Formats: sequence, structure tokens, C-alpha cells
Amino acid sequence: MPSIRKIFSKAAAAIKEFFTENSIQLFPVRHAIQDYKKSDVTYDLKAALNVALLALPQGMAYAAIAELPIYYGIISSVIASIIAPLFSSSRHTILGPTNATSLMVFTFFASSAATNMDKAPLAYMSLLVFLVGIISVLGALFKIADLLQFVSRSVLVGYITGASFLIMNGQFKHIFGVAEPLNHIIHTHKENNQAVNFFTNFFDLTSLWQHFEWQPILLGIITLALYLYLMKKLPMLPNFALCLTISSLLALILKNTTSNFDLACFKSFQLDNFSPALPDFNFNDIATLISVAFAIAFLASLENTVMGKSLGSRTGERPDVNQDMFSVGMANIACSILAPMPASGSLTRSALNFESGARSRFASIFTGILCMFGFYLLVKLPIVENIPKATLSALVVGIAISLINWKNIRICLNSTRDDAIVVIVTFAATLITRLDSAIFIGVALSISLFLRKASRPHLVEYEINDEGNFHERDKKHARPNPAISIVHVEGNLYFGAADLFRTQVQITASDPNLKVIILRMKNARHLDATSVMALDDLIKHMRKQDCHVIISGATRNVYKVLKQSGVLETILKGCDRSVGETNLFFSSPSNPNLSTRDALLRAQELLGTKEADIKIFYDKSQDKK
Repeated sequence: MPSIRKIFSKAAAAIKEFFTENSIQLFPVRHAIQDYKKSDVTYDLKAALNVALLALPQGMAYAAIAELPIYYGIISSVIASIIAPLFSSSRHTILGPTNATSLMVFTFFASSAATNMDKAPLAYMSLLVFLVGIISVLGALFKIADLLQFVSRSVLVGYITGASFLIMNGQFKHIFGVAEPLNHIIHTHKENNQAVNFFTNFFDLTSLWQHFEWQPILLGIITLALYLYLMKKLPMLPNFALCLTISSLLALILKNTTSNFDLACFKSFQLDNFSPALPDFNFNDIATLISVAFAIAFLASLENTVMGKSLGSRTGERPDVNQDMFSVGMANIACSILAPMPASGSLTRSALNFESGARSRFASIFTGILCMFGFYLLVKLPIVENIPKATLSALVVGIAISLINWKNIRICLNSTRDDAIVVIVTFAATLITRLDSAIFIGVALSISLFLRKASRPHLVEYEINDEGNFHERDKKHARPNPAISIVHVEGNLYFGAADLFRTQVQITASDPNLKVIILRMKNARHLDATSVMALDDLIKHMRKQDCHVIISGATRNVYKVLKQSGVLETILKGCDRSVGETNLFFSSPSNPNLSTRDALLRAQELLGTKEADIKIFYDKSQDKK
């Protein structure tokens, strides 16, 4: 029998190996400092200015969604933008308050579950955000982020769509001017342990129709119409800040020139309104908050992972999802000390950062510094007390409308039955239950469906030998035609394998000489919305690099999913269909290699060459590949 000492020694060695392999870097920013160039400063500052003009009013809006003091959102944006890039792996990530995490905070404290709390919600926020940070850090150390690939995109689509409706529903009370009576009704529901959800809030709101006020309604409609118009016509402008300024000035003019035009505005804040403080560690409070802390940490890491991979598909980078989860945790721990509001990866701010030409992670740090300067101006100048609540609520409604992605909804509903079930159930759960429960309902359902048919796709790069047969390419030797790669895809392309599929193809596509990838998908099965979105992102990324993707051996099932989802249009973009050009070739039962021959001919056509000698030989006595 092995001794106790040997058992503990082996266990310690196993633990050490676990944390050493792909270990979390404590300060990856040090590598960025060494590589930082003076020429990058101008690009990063320009991007930071654009992002700060969005982050400042957005932070106020998200704090309003969570029904926290609006300066919480600004300070949280400052801290998260500065702290997160010190630990993240992504260059373009911008962290701060987001609509989804803010709404989760609001729905938790607005639910009947918060009835037995003996303190105001604000008193719990520091501990809640600290727990979110600790859970995220531990999740990163144990590489939990690797498991996030098993969360279907259909869950996120359903969750975000439902959250959008909840956000709009929660802001109408300020637009209609009935915030106080509606809050009283909701408080009565909580005291009676009655359910508080989308439907109860909606019916309570409509029951107060006789108390609606025309002044905030008029201002809200003008603000929302202006915001939606500018977002459609001039999306590159800082429209949120612009509309907030114009609407606030309009309200001030009407208030001073028109009788009986009074609007509820925010209270001004001073620097002495807050001070750094550690959370109050109380085991009863921890027990109360732990479930929602897990949900927020999960959602924040999931948002950050999806955002990182989305930007990665545009830049060609492959982010370390566990390192990014670690950065989420460290940012939230820092936020819990000054302005306790959950921080997550913001897709809108991160996308703007990328599109504005940011070169490094220092653009995020510059954003935090500029937001800090903006906060100082808000303290010193009479600005906040002249911002009507109806104005900010109308802009929040505008954000909520933009979150509803009809293309992704259509893809999820039309790709497969399982995706349709997941997106519908998750959407319904957000409207009926608390958001921290709804997200786990959607995840549990998607994983249950995944376990029925989960598999890993098998991708092998093939070449044609002198006899015309396909065989696996020896990576020690160069391709016969370095501009063309034939990749054989075999197995399930269900959502759990979509990221692996995209990553493996990206690795193949990293060859600078490669111009055409032919995906043989004869044996690819179970395409769903997530894998189709991954294929759509991959094709667009390849085209930006002047590369092409051709599908060969497509079965009728593969074609059906591609057509119903609309991604077939992406595949065929640039093809002159009037003369029969196509980038998709069907499998031929009599000769499975025929479609690949046609794909190679199409590749030659795209390259403008006929160097490759196309020979096809098929022996029916051999197993079909």
C-alpha cells in the first residue's frame, strides 16, 4: 500500500501540474509594455476618446437600469477600463457595466426573494460585486471558461432578447411619469410574496394610464426618435452622448419658457458622496447573495468570452478565455471597493474600440482616464441635475431595441428544432422568472440537448496524389499547390464543437500563401445556429484577407441549414449565378470525389491559374471517405 506521504505528494504534484499547464498570467500587460510603440499612442488615444464618449452616458444608463446612483456606472467604467487590460489576453476588450448584468441586479432586488433582506439593496452591492469577482477568479484558475463553449449561442440570443423587453418595460415608468406609484405597487407585491415579472410589471403600468404625464412622454418620444434616426443615418457619431445633450438642453429650454412643463431629473453628486471601503463580510448576506453572484459571474464571463471570440474572428486572434475570465474577476474585485457595480465585457464599446483603430490594450486604460476626467466635469458643472429621467430612459429603450438581433433570432429559429426550442424557452424564462434563474434554465436545456448528440468534429487536410486519389497531407511536406488547401470535415458540428471547428480551420488558414480553402463536408453532421454563425464569421474573415472558402460534398441536410439560416448568401457572395458560378458543390453518391474536383476547378478559376493537374480516380471497392 502506498504511504500517506506518497499519496499527498502525488496529489500535490497533480495540483501543481494543473495550475502550471496553460497557467494564468498575473500581469500579461508587461509584455504589451515592452512591445508598445510611440506610433501606437495616437491610434489608442483616438479610439479611447470615441469609446469614452459612449462609456460615460452608457454607464449612467446602466446604473439607472440597476436603479443604482448613476455615478456608480461612471466610476465602474473608469475602474474596469483601467484594471481589466492589466490581466486580459485581448487587445480590444473594454470592460464596464452592461445592460444584461445591470438588469440581473435590478430583477434580483426587485423580486420577492429580496423581501426578507434587512438592508437597502445599495448596502449589499459591495459584497455582491466582490463575490462576482472572486467567483470569476476561481473559475479562471480552474479553467471553467473552457466549458463556456458548451453554452449554445441560442441561449444568449434568447436571453438577450428577453432582457431587451425587460429593459424597455422597466424604463417606461419614467417615460410615462408614473415611477413613484408603480414602485409602490411593486413594493406591495413583494411584501405579499407575489411574483414580480415582465407581465405583472406591464399590467401594473397599464393600470396607471390615467396618471400618465404628457411632458415626459413628449420628451421621451423626441429623444428616442432622434437616437434611432442618428443610429441609422450616422452610426459613427457619439449618438448616445449627442442625444442626451440635445434632449437635456431642449428640456431646460421648455422648462424656462413654457408654463407647466416640469420633469423629474437626477440628483447631482459630489466627490464626498463615496469613498473606498471593503465589503462587509457577513455569512448571512453571503448566503443570500451567492446564487445571484454565481449567475452574474457566469453571465459576465460568458459575455466577455463571446465578445472576445467575436472580435477574434475579425482580427484573426485566438483569445485565452480563462485569462479573460481572470481579468473580469480582478476588475470586479476592484469595482467592489469604490463603486460596486458588476463589470463585464461590453460588445458595443469593444467593437467601437476596434473600429476606431485601437492598436493595443492601452486604449482601454486611456478610456478609463478620459472617463475619470469626464466624471470630474460632471461633478463641477451643473449637468447631472439637468438631465431628465425620461431622457435617459428613452435612450435606454433605444439601446434595448438595438439589442434585438432579428437575423440571429431567425437563424436560431430556422436552423434546427433544438435551437428553436432553446431560444424560445430561454426567452420565455426571462419574462417569467428572475434573470439569474432564466440563464441557467437556458444553459441546462441546451446542454441536455447537446449531450444527446455531442461529438467532436474531425478535420484533416487532404491532397491528391499522382493516381488521383485523396490521402491525408503529410505536414512535413509542402502542399502541391500552396495556394489551395482541402480540409475534410467529419463528425458533428453541433454548438459544442463550433469553436473547435473555427479554430482548427483558422490554424490551417494562418499560412500566408493560402488563398483558397475547400471544406469537404460530406460527413459533417448536425449543423446548428452556432456552427453556422462560426462558418459565417470564418468566411467573412477569410475574405478580408483576400482568401476564399469553397464548400464541397455538401449533403442536402447541410444545404438546407445553410439556406434556411441565410448563410448560403454569404457563401455565394461574388458568384455570377447567371453563368453558373458557385462556391458550393453537392456530394455525388456515385462518385464522392466529383464535387471536390469541381471545387478545385472553381479554386483555379478564383486564382486565375491552371497549374494544378486535376485527376479523379474512384474505386468502389474502397471504403468511402
